[in-house]
Amino acid sequence: MPTEWNLSAKLEPFDSYWQAPEDVEKGFSAFYQYYKSNYLKHLPPDRTSEILVVSCGPGYLVKLLNDQGYTNVLGIDSDPTKLKYAERRRLNCRVARAFPYLEGPESRYDLIICEQELNHLTKDETLAFLALCRRSLRTNGTLFVYGLNGANPLTGSESLAQNIDHFNTFTEYSIGQILEYSGFEQIQVFPLKLYVFYRNPLNYVGLLVTSTLELAFRILFKIYGKSNRIFSKKIAAVCRKPA
Repeated sequence: MPTEWNLSAKLEPFDSYWQAPEDVEKGFSAFYQYYKSNYLKHLPPDRTSEILVVSCGPGYLVKLLNDQGYTNVLGIDSDPTKLKYAERRRLNCRVARAFPYLEGPESRYDLIICEQELNHLTKDETLAFLALCRRSLRTNGTLFVYGLNGANPLTGSESLAQNIDHFNTFTEYSIGQILEYSGFEQIQVFPLKLYVFYRNPLNYVGLLVTSTLELAFRILFKIYGKSNRIFSKKIAAVCRKPA
């Protein structure tokens, strides 16, 4: 019997994408560059890989993957209004709740990408989600997840406090810790960069300022005996399901 999943996040549920701009269509170009810069180098080179995008929203990431030659991509999202944008572009996306969907047949995907932040899940929900992802991945399959970075002194606590559906933050250690506990291996943790739109000169200013601040944070943390290296607003990880 499938489990009845009543997740804690109510206003911004985990299995629907909430980061689209007010003009959803414009987000296809903006997020394309963001995903291309941050995600593409961490994905499997085999363009026939079976890929599931959880919380795909309008289909921003699904479109990028299709444009990059990936031919077996499915996006799921619990909000049918967001999926109307994907339907207009004939993207392979469907309405589905993340947890019940992952309870389906085992070991069917080479890659699962979570497009919503893990922070919309409690610790117990996160562990349950990761267990379902592991179950749904083939041997040596890849999982890509991300969340809010609690190590950033400027945005970490604010990110947690400003949204009642944010239940935690991560650091490079803790996101690796929860993935290792969930049975994943070959864990790589890395920052997600915001200033990737290099046609806009102001982005170079943003890149310079954030890089300077993050270097200062690293030095200060070192003084306090901490070894944190990643201070971006958001932090991501890729990992593998072992044999």
